[in-house]
Amino acid sequence: MSVVILGIESSCDDTSAAVIRDGNLLSNQISNQDVHRLYGGVVPELASRAHQANIIPVVDSALKLANINKNEVNAVAFTRGPGLLGSLLVGSSFAKGFALAQNIPLLGINHLQGHILAHFVKDKGIDRHPSFPFLCLLVSGGHTQLVVVRNYLDMEIIGQTIDDAAGEAFDKCAKVMGLPYPGGPVIDKLAKIGNPQAFQFAKPLQKGLDFSFSGLKTSFLYFLRDRLNENPNFIEQNKEDLCASLQFTIISILLEKVEKAAKKTNITEIAIAGGVSANSGLRGAITQLGEKRGWNVYIPEFRFTTDNAAMIAIAGYYKYLNGDFTGHEVIPLARFPL
Repeated sequence: MSVVILGIESSCDDTSAAVIRDGNLLSNQISNQDVHRLYGGVVPELASRAHQANIIPVVDSALKLANINKNEVNAVAFTRGPGLLGSLLVGSSFAKGFALAQNIPLLGINHLQGHILAHFVKDKGIDRHPSFPFLCLLVSGGHTQLVVVRNYLDMEIIGQTIDDAAGEAFDKCAKVMGLPYPGGPVIDKLAKIGNPQAFQFAKPLQKGLDFSFSGLKTSFLYFLRDRLNENPNFIEQNKEDLCASLQFTIISILLEKVEKAAKKTNITEIAIAGGVSANSGLRGAITQLGEKRGWNVYIPEFRFTTDNAAMIAIAGYYKYLNGDFTGHEVIPLARFPL
């Protein structure tokens, strides 16, 4: 008998719904919120209001595109956290209502677990995924973690940022340079035509497998302050080189820890996940490092790097097979450890 999972993602500013049957993706609809560009970052109140307006049309669209009747859905998976509480409340409330109306089980999903399991979404016959155990570098705007994945539901964090996330470093440094929001993709684009060796920025001397990016941000800020005192047009005249050098530094910090973790765990199956895994510099660098070290490297499709419901649905699928259901009394969590 087939298992059909409806997935709902609403952790930040994207409202998404997806349908998966037996691990195969049938639809993955996303409604973005462009209003936040006006403010240079996500405004939580505006995000939750937009989710309320978008959730029903997005779910309806996902079901229609999948050619699935709501009565065929076996369970509904939703993002329980981490994320913006108001946004999470919209998705979880809808999921509970849908599950009650259809008399089907709920599956509360950790957003970060979903990012990692996005590698297991089967689509159009493509099914290339890591073998267990594998090491995953999870990098996003809010999280930077090294995770040992032993099976679909057994994951252990062996390293994480002690302050800011890599994606946050990208966005905040972009803001200092006056680049539009979100800054990460803009830096990636400009870095392609810049010199990554043009400028040197501080790398934190963090022991073990943990990360730190606050020192890099401070180094970047002070560097620009001093140069702007000498030349008010410094940023505009060196924008591409600044982006390339900053991106090179962040990627170097990330991959140094990946290499150290791979050696420590003796794992050669290496994956990346999360919003920053869309960065072309990171994708290219980890591919090259993998070839050098003899790793099998797994990079998600671009559409599965940012927040989407397909990753929530696939995580829900494996929880469904394991009988790991969620009660209606659960509440969304702004902070939800992996």
